[in-house]
Amino acid sequence: MGHVHLVPPPPPPPRCCRCATSLSVPDCYHTCVPSLQGTMTFGEQNSEEEAWEQLDYAVGQGVNFIDTAELYPVPPSPETCGRTEEIVGRWMAARGCRDKVLLATKVMGGSKVRRRGAGVGPAQIVAAVEGSLRRLQTHYVDLLQLHWPDRYVPLWGKNQYHASQRYDPVPFEEQVAAVGKLIQEGKVRHWGLSNETAYGVCRMCEAATRLGVPPPISIQNDFSLLDRRFESQLAEACAPHHHNIGLLPYGPLAGGTLTDKYFAGGSGPGPNSRHFPGFQPRYHSAASMAAAAEYAAVAKGAGLTLAQLALAWCASRWYVASTIIGATTLQQLQENIAAFEVELDAATLAAVDAVHLRHRNPNVTD
Repeated sequence: MGHVHLVPPPPPPPRCCRCATSLSVPDCYHTCVPSLQGTMTFGEQNSEEEAWEQLDYAVGQGVNFIDTAELYPVPPSPETCGRTEEIVGRWMAARGCRDKVLLATKVMGGSKVRRRGAGVGPAQIVAAVEGSLRRLQTHYVDLLQLHWPDRYVPLWGKNQYHASQRYDPVPFEEQVAAVGKLIQEGKVRHWGLSNETAYGVCRMCEAATRLGVPPPISIQNDFSLLDRRFESQLAEACAPHHHNIGLLPYGPLAGGTLTDKYFAGGSGPGPNSRHFPGFQPRYHSAASMAAAAEYAAVAKGAGLTLAQLALAWCASRWYVASTIIGATTLQQLQENIAAFEVELDAATLAAVDAVHLRHRNPNVTD
C-alpha cells in the first residue's frame, strides 16, 4: 500500500487509492497509509479480545494510524465513556508499539456523558487531554481533534442552520490558545477539527494565525457515497492553496448500509449491531437504502463488493488524506483494508456520479 507523507505539499493532483493527499505538518516525518483504524465499537459492540485482534491485524497490514476519542465507545454512556481509550492503551502497552503508530483522539463537546455538559473551553480541553493520556498510557497524542463544535451547528444528518438556536459558545481564540499550550508542552503534536463547517474552519485558522499557533491539519467529517456535502461545503476552504486541511472521512460505509449485507441475499445487520436498532438512523433511512441499492448495482457491474466501491471511491478523492475504517468482525476489517488496493476506472466513477445525481446526499434528514 502507498503511504501518506505528512509533510508540506504542493497542490496535489487527482489521485488513485494508492497515493494520498499530503497534510501540512512541518517537521513531521511520520507516515500513514490510506486507511485509518477506527475504534468506536471497542468496549461495547466489540470485546477487548476482539479489539486487540483487529488492531493486531490492521497494524500487520501496514495501517499505522489509530483514531479514538474520550467519548468512545458508542452509543455513548457515562458508564462506558473512555473505555475504548483504555483498551487501546492496554494494547499499545502490551505490544510496545506506541512509537510505531500515529495516535489520534478527540475532545468531546458539551455532553452529559462527561464533565456535566460543560462546553469545550480551555479547562475542559486540558482535562480531556490529561484523561486521554492517562487512559492511553502515553505522554502525547499525534493528533488531537475537537469532536464537534462548541457552538450550535446542524449535526448527525441535519443540514439546515436555524439562527434562532444560536447561543454564546466558547470563543474560537480560547480554544485555539488551549490547544497551542498543549502543543508547546509536548502533549499534543498536531490538531484537527471534526463535524465542522466551512465557517468554523476559517475562524479556527484565523485564530491560529493571530495567536501564532500551528493551524489545524485535518477535519473528520461524515462523508460517503450517501453524503458528499464536503465537496460543495468544505473542499474549497480546506484546499491546499487555502487552509490546506486534509479530510479524514468517517462513516464511509454509512453504518454498514454501503455493504453487501443488505443486498443480493445478504445476511442483514450483524448480531452486534442488532443491540442498537435506533442508532444512527440517517444511515438506514429509506432514501439511503434506495441509493445504496443502485450503488450496489454499480459495484456488481465493476466486479466489486459494495464496500470495495464505497471505500475505493472515498480514497480516490483529492481532498481525502486517510479514510477511517471500522468493523465489528475481523472478516469485515480484512475486506475493508483490501479495498484500498482497488482503483476505480473512469466508467465506474461516471456511474457513481450518475447515481449521485439521482440520489443526492440521502443521509441528510431535513
